[in-house]
Amino acid sequence: MENFNYSIPTKIYFGKGQIKNLGNAIKEYGSKVLIVYGGGSIKKIGLYNQITEILNNNNLSYVELSGIDPNPRIESVREGIKICRDNDVEVVLAVGGGSTIDCAKVIAAGVNYQGDAWDIVLNSSKITKALPIITILTLAATGSEMDPYAVISDMSKNEKLGTGHDKMKPKVSILDPEYTYSVPKNQTAAGTADIMSHIFESYFNNTKGAFIQDRTAEGLLRTCIKYGKIAVDCPNDYEARANLMWTSSLAINGLISYGTKGEWSVHPMEHELSAFYDITHGVGLAILTPHWMRYVLSDKTVDKFVEYGVNVWNIDKNLDKYEIANKAIDKTSEFFKELEIPSTLREVGIGEEHLVEMSKKAVNGGLKNAFKHLTSEDVFNIYKLAL
Repeated sequence: MENFNYSIPTKIYFGKGQIKNLGNAIKEYGSKVLIVYGGGSIKKIGLYNQITEILNNNNLSYVELSGIDPNPRIESVREGIKICRDNDVEVVLAVGGGSTIDCAKVIAAGVNYQGDAWDIVLNSSKITKALPIITILTLAATGSEMDPYAVISDMSKNEKLGTGHDKMKPKVSILDPEYTYSVPKNQTAAGTADIMSHIFESYFNNTKGAFIQDRTAEGLLRTCIKYGKIAVDCPNDYEARANLMWTSSLAINGLISYGTKGEWSVHPMEHELSAFYDITHGVGLAILTPHWMRYVLSDKTVDKFVEYGVNVWNIDKNLDKYEIANKAIDKTSEFFKELEIPSTLREVGIGEEHLVEMSKKAVNGGLKNAFKHLTSEDVFNIYKLAL
Protein backbone atom coordinates (compact mmCIF):
# COMPACT_ATOMS: atom_id res chain seq x y z
CA MET A 1 0.00 0.00 0.00
CA GLU A 2 1.18 3.52 -0.85
CA ASN A 3 1.43 6.46 1.58
CA PHE A 4 -1.51 8.86 1.56
CA ASN A 5 -3.06 11.84 3.32
CA TYR A 6 -6.71 11.34 4.17
CA SER A 7 -9.19 14.22 4.09
CA ILE A 8 -12.85 14.09 3.12
CA PRO A 9 -14.17 17.34 4.61
CA THR A 10 -17.66 17.40 3.07
CA LYS A 11 -20.41 17.36 5.70
CA ILE A 12 -23.15 14.93 4.63
CA TYR A 13 -26.81 15.09 5.59
CA PHE A 14 -28.16 11.73 4.38
CA GLY A 15 -31.75 10.54 4.36
CA LYS A 16 -35.36 11.64 4.20
CA GLY A 17 -36.15 15.25 4.97
CA GLN A 18 -32.55 16.34 5.42
CA ILE A 19 -33.21 19.49 3.42
CA LYS A 20 -34.32 20.96 6.74
CA ASN A 21 -30.63 21.63 7.37
CA LEU A 22 -30.16 23.73 4.23
CA GLY A 23 -30.79 27.16 5.72
CA ASN A 24 -28.31 26.83 8.55
CA ALA A 25 -25.76 25.19 6.26
CA ILE A 26 -25.83 28.16 3.88
CA LYS A 27 -25.78 30.79 6.65
CA GLU A 28 -22.54 29.35 7.94
CA TYR A 29 -20.88 30.60 4.74
CA GLY A 30 -22.87 33.59 3.51
CA SER A 31 -26.24 35.12 2.70
CA LYS A 32 -26.14 35.64 -1.08
CA VAL A 33 -26.66 32.45 -3.07
CA LEU A 34 -26.38 31.33 -6.68
CA ILE A 35 -28.70 28.37 -7.35
CA VAL A 36 -27.38 26.22 -10.20
CA TYR A 37 -29.64 23.59 -11.76
CA GLY A 38 -30.42 21.80 -15.01
CA GLY A 39 -33.81 21.38 -16.61
CA GLY A 40 -37.23 21.48 -15.00
CA SER A 41 -37.08 18.25 -13.01
CA ILE A 42 -36.41 19.95 -9.67
CA LYS A 43 -39.54 22.02 -10.21
CA LYS A 44 -41.64 19.01 -11.19
CA ILE A 45 -40.79 17.15 -7.99
CA GLY A 46 -41.36 20.24 -5.82
CA LEU A 47 -37.73 20.55 -4.76
CA TYR A 48 -37.29 24.01 -6.25
CA ASN A 49 -40.19 25.39 -4.20
CA GLN A 50 -38.80 23.76 -1.04
CA ILE A 51 -35.42 25.38 -1.61
CA THR A 52 -36.72 28.87 -2.35
CA GLU A 53 -39.07 28.73 0.63
CA ILE A 54 -36.16 27.82 2.91
CA LEU A 55 -34.03 30.60 1.47
CA ASN A 56 -36.80 33.15 1.90
CA ASN A 57 -37.57 32.03 5.45
CA ASN A 58 -33.89 32.44 6.35
CA ASN A 59 -33.57 35.88 4.73
CA LEU A 60 -31.13 34.54 2.15
CA SER A 61 -31.10 36.31 -1.20
CA TYR A 62 -30.58 34.30 -4.37
CA VAL A 63 -30.03 34.44 -8.10
CA GLU A 64 -30.24 31.52 -10.52
CA LEU A 65 -28.44 29.79 -13.36
CA SER A 66 -30.53 27.07 -15.01
CA GLY A 67 -30.27 24.93 -18.12
CA ILE A 68 -27.02 23.13 -17.29
CA ASP A 69 -26.39 20.47 -19.94
CA PRO A 70 -25.75 16.77 -19.16
CA ASN A 71 -22.18 17.37 -20.38
CA PRO A 72 -21.78 20.84 -18.79
CA ARG A 73 -20.47 23.53 -21.12
CA ILE A 74 -17.79 26.11 -20.48
CA GLU A 75 -20.29 28.72 -21.67
CA SER A 76 -22.49 27.95 -18.64
CA VAL A 77 -19.48 28.28 -16.35
CA ARG A 78 -18.66 31.70 -17.78
CA GLU A 79 -22.28 32.82 -17.40
CA GLY A 80 -22.36 31.64 -13.79
CA ILE A 81 -19.14 33.46 -12.95
CA LYS A 82 -20.57 36.70 -14.35
CA ILE A 83 -23.78 36.29 -12.33
CA CYS A 84 -21.75 35.73 -9.16
CA ARG A 85 -19.61 38.80 -9.73
CA ASP A 86 -22.55 41.03 -10.65
CA ASN A 87 -24.51 39.99 -7.55
CA ASP A 88 -21.72 39.60 -4.97
CA VAL A 89 -22.64 35.93 -4.52
CA GLU A 90 -21.10 34.29 -1.45
CA VAL A 91 -22.31 30.67 -1.76
CA VAL A 92 -22.92 28.44 -4.78
CA LEU A 93 -25.80 25.97 -4.33
CA ALA A 94 -25.85 23.14 -6.89
CA VAL A 95 -29.12 21.23 -7.19
CA GLY A 96 -29.04 18.19 -9.46
CA GLY A 97 -26.69 15.46 -10.59
CA GLY A 98 -23.00 15.46 -11.31
CA SER A 99 -23.19 17.73 -14.35
CA THR A 100 -24.81 20.52 -12.37
CA ILE A 101 -22.42 20.06 -9.46
CA ASP A 102 -19.39 20.00 -11.76
CA CYS A 103 -20.50 23.23 -13.39
CA ALA A 104 -21.08 24.84 -9.99
CA LYS A 105 -17.63 23.83 -8.80
CA VAL A 106 -15.82 25.53 -11.66
CA ILE A 107 -18.05 28.59 -11.31
CA ALA A 108 -17.10 28.79 -7.64
CA ALA A 109 -13.42 28.43 -8.50
CA GLY A 110 -13.58 30.90 -11.37
CA VAL A 111 -15.13 33.86 -9.59
CA ASN A 112 -11.81 34.97 -8.13
CA TYR A 113 -9.71 33.99 -11.15
CA GLN A 114 -9.07 36.93 -13.46
CA GLY A 115 -8.49 34.96 -16.66
CA ASP A 116 -10.89 32.84 -18.71
CA ALA A 117 -12.55 29.93 -16.90
CA TRP A 118 -11.19 27.42 -19.43
CA ASP A 119 -7.71 28.19 -18.06
CA ILE A 120 -8.55 26.53 -14.73
CA VAL A 121 -10.03 23.54 -16.52
CA LEU A 122 -6.74 23.12 -18.36
CA ASN A 123 -4.62 23.85 -15.29
CA SER A 124 -6.25 23.58 -11.86
CA SER A 125 -3.09 24.86 -10.14
CA LYS A 126 -4.27 28.34 -11.15
CA ILE A 127 -7.12 28.02 -8.63
CA THR A 128 -6.25 29.93 -5.47
CA LYS A 129 -9.66 30.16 -3.79
CA ALA A 130 -13.26 29.19 -4.42
CA LEU A 131 -16.65 30.21 -3.15
CA PRO A 132 -18.19 27.67 -0.72
CA ILE A 133 -20.15 24.99 -2.56
CA ILE A 134 -23.25 23.27 -1.19
CA THR A 135 -25.02 20.50 -3.11
CA ILE A 136 -28.42 18.85 -3.12
CA LEU A 137 -28.11 15.59 -5.04
CA THR A 138 -30.87 14.34 -7.34
CA LEU A 139 -29.01 11.64 -9.31
CA ALA A 140 -26.68 8.93 -8.01
CA ALA A 141 -23.83 8.65 -10.50
CA THR A 142 -20.73 10.83 -10.53
CA GLY A 143 -19.95 11.20 -6.83
CA SER A 144 -19.26 14.89 -7.44
CA GLU A 145 -21.13 15.70 -4.24
CA MET A 146 -18.18 14.46 -2.19
CA ASP A 147 -15.04 14.93 -4.28
CA PRO A 148 -12.86 17.76 -5.67
CA TYR A 149 -13.32 16.96 -9.36
CA ALA A 150 -15.30 18.43 -12.25
CA VAL A 151 -15.57 17.64 -15.95
CA ILE A 152 -16.34 20.47 -18.37
CA SER A 153 -16.83 20.46 -22.15
CA ASP A 154 -15.91 22.94 -24.86
CA MET A 155 -17.90 21.55 -27.76
CA SER A 156 -16.42 24.09 -30.17
CA LYS A 157 -13.10 22.27 -29.72
CA ASN A 158 -14.53 18.77 -29.17
CA GLU A 159 -12.88 18.77 -25.75
CA LYS A 160 -14.20 17.28 -22.53
CA LEU A 161 -11.68 17.63 -19.74
CA GLY A 162 -11.48 16.83 -16.08
CA THR A 163 -10.07 19.22 -13.52
CA GLY A 164 -9.73 19.00 -9.76
CA HIS A 165 -8.73 21.01 -6.73
CA ASP A 166 -9.25 20.58 -2.99
CA LYS A 167 -10.94 23.99 -2.84
CA MET A 168 -13.70 22.61 -5.07
CA LYS A 169 -14.78 19.99 -2.54
CA PRO A 170 -18.35 20.78 -1.44
CA LYS A 171 -18.67 22.07 2.10
CA VAL A 172 -22.05 20.41 2.61
CA SER A 173 -24.05 17.87 0.58
CA ILE A 174 -27.66 16.92 1.20
CA LEU A 175 -28.37 13.36 0.05
CA ASP A 176 -32.06 12.46 0.16
CA PRO A 177 -32.71 9.26 -1.85
CA GLU A 178 -36.33 10.30 -2.37
CA TYR A 179 -35.13 13.05 -4.71
CA THR A 180 -33.95 10.33 -7.10
CA TYR A 181 -37.34 8.62 -7.41
CA SER A 182 -38.20 10.61 -10.54
CA VAL A 183 -34.96 9.79 -12.37
CA PRO A 184 -35.90 7.97 -15.63
CA LYS A 185 -34.94 4.32 -16.07
CA ASN A 186 -32.27 5.02 -18.66
CA GLN A 187 -30.58 7.62 -16.45
CA THR A 188 -30.74 5.33 -13.42
CA ALA A 189 -29.07 2.60 -15.47
CA ALA A 190 -26.40 4.96 -16.82
CA GLY A 191 -25.78 6.28 -13.32
CA THR A 192 -25.25 2.76 -12.02
CA ALA A 193 -22.73 2.10 -14.79
CA ASP A 194 -20.95 5.35 -13.96
CA ILE A 195 -20.65 4.37 -10.29
CA MET A 196 -19.29 0.96 -11.24
CA SER A 197 -16.78 2.51 -13.60
CA HIS A 198 -15.44 4.76 -10.85
CA ILE A 199 -14.92 1.68 -8.72
CA PHE A 200 -13.28 -0.24 -11.57
CA GLU A 201 -10.85 2.61 -12.22
CA SER A 202 -9.55 2.35 -8.66
CA TYR A 203 -9.91 -1.41 -8.27
CA PHE A 204 -7.93 -2.41 -11.36
CA ASN A 205 -4.50 -1.15 -10.36
CA ASN A 206 -1.04 -2.62 -9.83
CA THR A 207 -0.56 -1.63 -6.18
CA LYS A 208 0.31 -4.53 -3.91
CA GLY A 209 -1.10 -4.98 -0.43
CA ALA A 210 -4.16 -2.71 -0.72
CA PHE A 211 -6.38 -5.45 0.72
CA ILE A 212 -8.88 -3.21 2.51
CA GLN A 213 -9.34 -0.99 -0.54
CA ASP A 214 -9.96 -4.01 -2.77
CA ARG A 215 -12.46 -5.67 -0.45
CA THR A 216 -14.31 -2.37 0.03
CA ALA A 217 -14.44 -1.84 -3.73
CA GLU A 218 -15.84 -5.33 -4.22
CA GLY A 219 -18.55 -4.62 -1.66
CA LEU A 220 -19.50 -1.44 -3.50
CA LEU A 221 -19.65 -3.30 -6.81
CA ARG A 222 -21.88 -5.98 -5.29
CA THR A 223 -24.15 -3.20 -4.04
CA CYS A 224 -24.52 -1.80 -7.56
CA ILE A 225 -25.26 -5.26 -8.92
CA LYS A 226 -27.82 -5.97 -6.20
CA TYR A 227 -29.67 -2.65 -6.35
CA GLY A 228 -29.11 -1.27 -9.87
CA LYS A 229 -31.80 -3.39 -11.52
CA ILE A 230 -34.18 -2.90 -8.59
CA ALA A 231 -33.90 0.88 -8.91
CA VAL A 232 -34.51 0.66 -12.66
CA ASP A 233 -37.58 -1.57 -12.26
CA CYS A 234 -38.93 -0.07 -9.02
CA PRO A 235 -37.93 3.63 -9.03
CA ASN A 236 -39.59 4.36 -5.67
CA ASP A 237 -37.72 1.62 -3.81
CA TYR A 238 -36.07 3.61 -1.03
CA GLU A 239 -33.62 0.89 -0.05
CA ALA A 240 -32.30 0.60 -3.60
CA ARG A 241 -32.08 4.35 -4.13
CA ALA A 242 -30.38 4.88 -0.76
CA ASN A 243 -27.76 2.20 -1.32
CA LEU A 244 -26.95 3.45 -4.81
CA MET A 245 -26.74 7.05 -3.63
CA TRP A 246 -24.26 6.28 -0.84
CA THR A 247 -22.26 3.97 -3.10
CA SER A 248 -22.00 6.81 -5.62
CA SER A 249 -20.30 8.97 -3.00
CA LEU A 250 -18.01 6.29 -1.60
CA ALA A 251 -16.90 5.16 -5.06
CA ILE A 252 -14.91 8.31 -5.76
CA ASN A 253 -14.37 10.22 -2.50
CA GLY A 254 -10.93 8.67 -2.01
CA LEU A 255 -11.99 5.82 0.25
CA ILE A 256 -10.96 3.09 -2.21
CA SER A 257 -8.24 5.00 -4.06
CA TYR A 258 -6.16 6.31 -1.16
CA GLY A 259 -3.14 4.05 -0.80
CA THR A 260 -3.18 2.94 -4.43
CA LYS A 261 -1.69 4.49 -7.53
CA GLY A 262 -2.30 4.42 -11.25
CA GLU A 263 -4.10 6.27 -14.03
CA TRP A 264 -7.70 5.80 -15.04
CA SER A 265 -8.21 4.11 -18.40
CA VAL A 266 -11.84 3.99 -19.51
CA HIS A 267 -12.85 7.51 -18.46
CA PRO A 268 -10.34 9.25 -20.76
CA MET A 269 -11.57 7.11 -23.62
CA GLU A 270 -15.21 7.87 -22.89
CA HIS A 271 -14.60 11.61 -22.49
CA GLU A 272 -13.65 11.68 -26.17
CA LEU A 273 -16.91 9.96 -27.12
CA SER A 274 -18.87 12.59 -25.18
CA ALA A 275 -16.76 15.45 -26.55
CA PHE A 276 -17.37 14.45 -30.17
CA TYR A 277 -20.87 12.97 -29.94
CA ASP A 278 -22.35 14.40 -26.70
CA ILE A 279 -23.55 10.97 -25.54
CA THR A 280 -24.53 10.05 -21.98
CA HIS A 281 -21.35 9.49 -19.99
CA GLY A 282 -22.50 6.34 -18.18
CA VAL A 283 -23.67 4.76 -21.43
CA GLY A 284 -20.28 5.30 -23.04
CA LEU A 285 -18.55 3.80 -20.01
CA ALA A 286 -20.79 0.73 -20.05
CA ILE A 287 -20.12 0.16 -23.76
CA LEU A 288 -16.34 0.48 -23.43
CA THR A 289 -15.69 -1.28 -20.13
CA PRO A 290 -16.12 -4.97 -21.14
CA HIS A 291 -14.02 -4.40 -24.27
CA TRP A 292 -11.30 -2.69 -22.23
CA MET A 293 -11.37 -5.60 -19.77
CA ARG A 294 -10.99 -8.19 -22.53
CA TYR A 295 -8.24 -6.16 -24.21
CA VAL A 296 -6.06 -5.80 -21.08
CA LEU A 297 -6.51 -9.40 -19.91
CA SER A 298 -3.11 -11.10 -19.92
CA ASP A 299 -0.85 -13.29 -17.82
CA LYS A 300 0.14 -10.15 -15.91
CA THR A 301 -3.42 -9.00 -15.17
CA VAL A 302 -5.39 -12.25 -14.98
CA ASP A 303 -5.06 -12.65 -11.19
CA LYS A 304 -6.90 -9.38 -10.61
CA PHE A 305 -9.71 -10.51 -12.87
CA VAL A 306 -9.87 -13.77 -10.91
CA GLU A 307 -10.29 -11.76 -7.68
CA TYR A 308 -13.03 -9.78 -9.38
CA GLY A 309 -14.81 -12.86 -10.70
CA VAL A 310 -14.67 -14.83 -7.46
CA ASN A 311 -15.37 -12.02 -4.97
CA VAL A 312 -17.90 -9.99 -6.95
CA TRP A 313 -19.64 -12.53 -9.20
CA ASN A 314 -19.25 -15.64 -7.00
CA ILE A 315 -17.59 -17.63 -9.80
CA ASP A 316 -16.11 -20.98 -8.73
CA LYS A 317 -12.53 -20.30 -7.64
CA ASN A 318 -11.46 -23.80 -8.69
CA LEU A 319 -11.95 -23.10 -12.38
CA ASP A 320 -9.07 -22.20 -14.70
CA LYS A 321 -7.88 -18.62 -14.20
CA TYR A 322 -8.75 -17.49 -17.70
CA GLU A 323 -12.14 -19.16 -17.53
CA ILE A 324 -12.91 -17.22 -14.36
CA ALA A 325 -11.65 -13.98 -15.88
CA ASN A 326 -13.66 -14.35 -19.07
CA LYS A 327 -16.80 -15.37 -17.18
CA ALA A 328 -16.42 -12.24 -15.03
CA ILE A 329 -16.13 -10.04 -18.11
CA ASP A 330 -19.15 -11.76 -19.67
CA LYS A 331 -21.18 -11.18 -16.51
CA THR A 332 -20.21 -7.50 -16.52
CA SER A 333 -21.43 -7.11 -20.08
CA GLU A 334 -24.61 -9.08 -19.35
CA PHE A 335 -25.39 -6.90 -16.35
CA PHE A 336 -25.22 -3.73 -18.41
CA LYS A 337 -27.52 -5.37 -20.98
CA GLU A 338 -29.96 -6.25 -18.16
CA LEU A 339 -30.05 -2.54 -17.37
CA GLU A 340 -30.99 -2.00 -21.05
CA ILE A 341 -27.88 0.04 -21.78
CA PRO A 342 -26.70 -0.05 -25.42
CA SER A 343 -23.78 -2.41 -25.92
CA THR A 344 -22.18 -1.01 -29.09
CA LEU A 345 -21.00 2.42 -30.18
CA ARG A 346 -23.03 2.21 -33.37
CA GLU A 347 -26.22 1.98 -31.29
CA VAL A 348 -25.52 5.49 -29.99
CA GLY A 349 -24.62 6.90 -33.39
CA ILE A 350 -20.83 6.55 -33.30
CA GLY A 351 -19.02 5.30 -36.37
CA GLU A 352 -15.40 5.15 -37.47
CA GLU A 353 -15.03 8.74 -38.66
CA HIS A 354 -13.29 10.16 -35.57
CA LEU A 355 -11.71 7.06 -34.03
CA VAL A 356 -8.10 7.95 -34.87
CA GLU A 357 -8.42 11.52 -33.58
CA MET A 358 -10.24 10.41 -30.43
CA SER A 359 -7.63 7.73 -29.77
CA LYS A 360 -4.81 10.25 -29.86
CA LYS A 361 -6.63 12.74 -27.64
CA ALA A 362 -7.62 10.05 -25.13
CA VAL A 363 -3.99 9.15 -24.52
CA ASN A 364 -2.53 12.66 -24.78
CA GLY A 365 0.78 11.59 -23.27
CA GLY A 366 -0.89 9.65 -20.45
CA LEU A 367 -2.12 6.14 -19.64
CA LYS A 368 1.45 4.94 -19.17
CA ASN A 369 0.71 4.19 -15.51
CA ALA A 370 -2.69 2.61 -16.09
CA PHE A 371 -3.54 -0.97 -15.11
CA LYS A 372 -2.08 -1.80 -18.50
CA HIS A 373 -0.12 0.81 -20.44
CA LEU A 374 -2.27 1.94 -23.35
CA THR A 375 -1.04 3.67 -26.49
CA SER A 376 -3.22 5.53 -28.96
CA GLU A 377 -3.15 2.38 -31.09
CA ASP A 378 -4.48 0.36 -28.16
CA VAL A 379 -7.29 2.84 -27.60
CA PHE A 380 -8.13 2.72 -31.30
CA ASN A 381 -8.34 -1.07 -31.11
CA ILE A 382 -10.69 -0.88 -28.11
CA TYR A 383 -12.91 1.61 -29.92
CA LYS A 384 -13.01 -0.74 -32.90
CA LEU A 385 -13.97 -3.68 -30.70
CA ALA A 386 -16.80 -1.57 -29.22
CA LEU A 387 -18.30 -0.64 -32.58
